[in-house]
Amino acid sequence: MFKLRCFQVVAAVVLALAAPATFSQEAYPNRPVKIVVPYPPGGATDVTARIFGQALAELLGQQFIVDNKPGGGTNIAAAFVAHSAPDGYTLYVANFASNGVNKWLYKNLSYDPKKDFAAAAMMVRSPQFLVVTLSLPVNSVADLVRLAKTRKLTYGSVGIGSPNHIAGELFRMKTNINVVHVPYKGSAPANLGVLGGEVDFMFDTTIMQYVHQGKLKALAVAHTERWPTEPDIPSFAELGYPGIVVAPFFALVAPANTPVSILDKLNEATRTVAKQPDVAAKLAPISVLPFPLTRKETAEFLRDQSTKWEAVVKASGAKVD
Repeated sequence: MFKLRCFQVVAAVVLALAAPATFSQEAYPNRPVKIVVPYPPGGATDVTARIFGQALAELLGQQFIVDNKPGGGTNIAAAFVAHSAPDGYTLYVANFASNGVNKWLYKNLSYDPKKDFAAAAMMVRSPQFLVVTLSLPVNSVADLVRLAKTRKLTYGSVGIGSPNHIAGELFRMKTNINVVHVPYKGSAPANLGVLGGEVDFMFDTTIMQYVHQGKLKALAVAHTERWPTEPDIPSFAELGYPGIVVAPFFALVAPANTPVSILDKLNEATRTVAKQPDVAAKLAPISVLPFPLTRKETAEFLRDQSTKWEAVVKASGAKVD
C-alpha cells in the first residue's frame, strides 16, 4: 500500500510539472511575438514582415511586433535570435544574406545558419531585375554583354554579399565579361547611384518603380521564367542563360530546439496568410510573391541556400573580416 501511494504521489508530481509546459505550447501564442528584421524600416524585408505580422496577429489573436536590428550585414540580428530562448516568442526573418552567403563571406560568424535555427515557414520570394541607366547604349542583355566586352562597366549593389552583388557576380561569371562591383551602404544610395549614372547597371527587387517612371531600362529578370508582376520583362533563362537565377527569400525561423508544436502552428498560420488575396495585393508593389511551403520544404530550401552560393562568393573574391 505504501509503495502504491508513493507511486501515485510521484506520478502526480510528474504530471503537475509537465502540465504547464504542455499548456503553454498548446496555448501558443499567449503573449506578443517578436519578429526580428535585420534591416532598417522601409525596405522589402521590413514591409513583408509587417504585412505578415499583422495578418498573423489577426489569425492567432496576439501581437506580432517587428523589431528592426540592422547592421553587421544581417549578422547582428541573426545572432541575437539564434541565441534567444527557444520558446517561439522571438522569430527571425531568414534571408539571402544571413542564411545563404554570409557563411562563405565572413571569416567568423557568431551563429551557424544550419544548426542554430529551426525552420518555421516561408513567407515570400522576390526577383532580381537587371536595370541599366538610360545613357547606356543598350536595349537588351545581348547588347550589354557586347558592350562589356569592349569597355569596362560598373554595377552597383546595396553592399558586399547582398543579392544585388551576388546576381552581378553570377552575371559576370556566366557571360565572361569584365565588370567592376561598386558597393553602396543601403538601398537608397545604391538606387541614386544607378539613377545618377555613377554605375552602369544594377540588379534589384524594388527598382522597377523607376523603370515604370521612365528613369531606367529593365533588360531581364534573374529567374527561370518571367516574373508575374512584370510579364513584359524576359527571364535570363529564355535569353539563353538558364544559370542566372537569383531569388531572394524571406522566411520565419526560430532558435534551435523550439518545440515542434510551435513550429507547426507557425507554419500552418503563415501558409494560411500567404494564400490570402489581400496579402498578395499588399506585396505586389514591392514585387515579392507569397511562397507558402511546408515546414519540411522550408527547412530543405534553407539548407540548400546555405551551400548553393559558395562557388559564386569564392569566385567574387569578396571577404569581410
